[in-house]
Amino acid sequence: MMTIGEPQHAFPGWVSSILAANVDGYGKYPPNDGTPELRKEIAGWIERRYSVICDPDTRIMALNGTREGLYNAAMALSPETRNGARPAVLMPNPFYQVYAVASLALGAEPIYVPATAETGFLPDYAALPPEILNRVTIAYICSPANPQGAVADEGYWRRLIALAEQYDFRIFADECYAEIYRDTPPPGAMQIAEAMGADPERVVIFHSLSKRSNLPGLRSGFVASGPENMKRIKQLRAFAGAPLPLPLQRVAEAVWRDEEHVAANRAAYAEKFDLADGIFGGVDGYASPEAGFFLWLPVEDGEAAALKLWTETGVRVLPGAYLSRDVNGANPGAGYIRVALVTPKEETERGLIRLRDCLYV
Repeated sequence: MMTIGEPQHAFPGWVSSILAANVDGYGKYPPNDGTPELRKEIAGWIERRYSVICDPDTRIMALNGTREGLYNAAMALSPETRNGARPAVLMPNPFYQVYAVASLALGAEPIYVPATAETGFLPDYAALPPEILNRVTIAYICSPANPQGAVADEGYWRRLIALAEQYDFRIFADECYAEIYRDTPPPGAMQIAEAMGADPERVVIFHSLSKRSNLPGLRSGFVASGPENMKRIKQLRAFAGAPLPLPLQRVAEAVWRDEEHVAANRAAYAEKFDLADGIFGGVDGYASPEAGFFLWLPVEDGEAAALKLWTETGVRVLPGAYLSRDVNGANPGAGYIRVALVTPKEETERGLIRLRDCLYV
């Protein structure tokens, strides 16, 4: 199974004991914004990782998974009109589906911006015309990118933040793959914004324990931004949100504090990327990903390739077109398949060899 990005590495063994020790917390309503201890641990992690100091009381809120935050923050922060017109929400194409769902729920126009090999697999928002940029309220960006594994470097973030300052929109930085990288830690949006002296309300960051710590079922993440943004996000949570159960918050406190398991997880993915490089190194158009845990493999037709692979080898992958939208008659994902490297090393190697021999030999 290489279709879904569900981590299958082991999570830290001590998680179970913390959960058991706090099981009585299921008998209490959990704090909406996250326990003070959890917000403090998240603030400490942000400072260690990005050298940014965030007040845990005014700039951080725990999430019931980042998908909740990516949706609800848009509901809280995007106005109904922008410069007298229908607002626009920018997103890369391919993209994580919640970006489009949030924009449509707002009544905004989703603007799908190609993230192709020609643009370094990241969207070039600055190439959009002023008539669109003047309507933008939110720009989603995923770094490291799902599905391509591209990383927004400091220069990219500086250009995007400057564009957001010029046209007065917010950047929603989906950084849930930020701890799965090969060599250099990817820079973060908040880190670069602070170095630039940008308005702290300009950037909203989203992080998760799902990929970092192999705990997708914990449904634990966080959102952080400036205090005014967070005030509005917290207000929506108070009326319509679903806070994380208290025992799970206690687990998350410990998980954000520990880096040993994260390093081991990262090393396991690095081994699988090295395998992939060896297996696909001779494939024309193969791009070794910088981070994340997907391969974005070029094929003639993604849907036909996925069907052939499944029927002939039993290996399941995702057609790239399913992660993209047609824009002006072109779908930037149509000529790709997404391959999730989440299974154990030996199983991953078998699957990749079958894939190569089926589609490229």
